[in-house]
Amino acid sequence: MIVITAPTGNIGRRLLSLLVEAAPGEELRVVVRDPARLPESVLDRVDVVTGSHGDAETVDRAFAGADAVFWLVPPDGSVPPDQAYRGFTRPAVRAFAAHGVGHVVGVSALGRDTPLAGKAGLVTASLAMDDLIAGSGVAYRALACPSFYENLLEEAGSIRERGVFTDTVAANRKAPLVAVADIAAAAAGLLLDRSWSGTGSVPVLGPQDLSPDDLARIMTAELGRPVRYERESLGDLRSTMLGYGLDETFVEGMVEMKRAKDEGLDSGVERCPRAGTGFAQWCADVLKPLVTAEAVDAR
Repeated sequence: MIVITAPTGNIGRRLLSLLVEAAPGEELRVVVRDPARLPESVLDRVDVVTGSHGDAETVDRAFAGADAVFWLVPPDGSVPPDQAYRGFTRPAVRAFAAHGVGHVVGVSALGRDTPLAGKAGLVTASLAMDDLIAGSGVAYRALACPSFYENLLEEAGSIRERGVFTDTVAANRKAPLVAVADIAAAAAGLLLDRSWSGTGSVPVLGPQDLSPDDLARIMTAELGRPVRYERESLGDLRSTMLGYGLDETFVEGMVEMKRAKDEGLDSGVERCPRAGTGFAQWCADVLKPLVTAEAVDAR
């Protein structure tokens, strides 16, 4: 049996769909706060445990009889980074041991082998979560991911209205990026082929490193409208996030992560032979329909 946490999120819903299609004989269980958010098409294929996978009683029920678990910590800006990652994960680690779970695949971050790993805010907290899981005795693979293409979806309105997207890194800073569909595909492969053992990281990268200026050039071509990059200062990012009422230490963790990425946290990772989704293709398939739909709605 495979247990999927966060099955209605960007990665989890794609993973669930892949597993339902690729493994008709595999028992699947999901842990979800709101079962109504699950697609009707999968309800007859999954066992549903309702609750938070950060809750001890919920994961105790969810992991009983499980061979493998997909682990994803949902973002929580209301608590400090260590609590958001390791604190949330501790009940699951105890349940892994109690129920003899053999394999766990988790979503984590790049940067472990760099000098920046210990001062990268949310990434540092995520790597500490990996260590906690790895120390539980399960076979563990951390999917080491860079920033997601999908982060740009939050700026679809700005791209449509002003032709602008923002971040805090230098305009010419090249770094890997990845589509969430590729993360889901990597997770599915590991969960279905449980012949691996031990602990380790699996980088999940797009096919090439891209800078914000590269992204602007490709979006301009694919969207058929001028798009440019505006760099935001770390101070402005901090002020904006604090204005949302987020935990101050969580905000500082985000700022530290952004600073580390601008200093090369995600760089220098060797790509596996399997190429991921290209950014131009992602723009055409995912971003363009959203920007166009917003443009239609605005008229």
